Amino acid sequence: MLHNPVMRMLKYLPTTLTVLLLSFGVGAEPMPAVARAEVATVFVRLEASGCKFNRNGTWYTSTQARKHLQKKFDYAEKMTSMKTAEEFIAIAASKSSTTGESYQVKCGDQPSVTSSVWLLQQVQEGRALK
Repeated sequence: MLHNPVMRMLKYLPTTLTVLLLSFGVGAEPMPAVARAEVATVFVRLEASGCKFNRNGTWYTSTQARKHLQKKFDYAEKMTSMKTAEEFIAIAASKSSTTGESYQVKCGDQPSVTSSVWLLQQVQEGRALK
């Protein structure tokens, strides 16, 4: 019975589907509400900052940066089970997933800093206001 190629493929179908579903993040738990609110606060602070955001050698406005990071957040939340704002920053908001280059943030005349440093500072400042 398993000599038929279709039947052989069907034999492995449950295992194959399980591996595919897990590799695409199906079943990833949503971020806890407190952490999600912290990320939202960071996005608001980023957009309101007026700082410039360097991604892959090009400087973007704070509004463009927020939109980009929101897309990365939405994708990362589907693919991983992030528990904290810090995990989001480490997983998706620190560097380009295409080039691996660190993102930079430049506010006014201040020297640019890595986005991870700037975003983590925003998380801490947001927590301090509570």
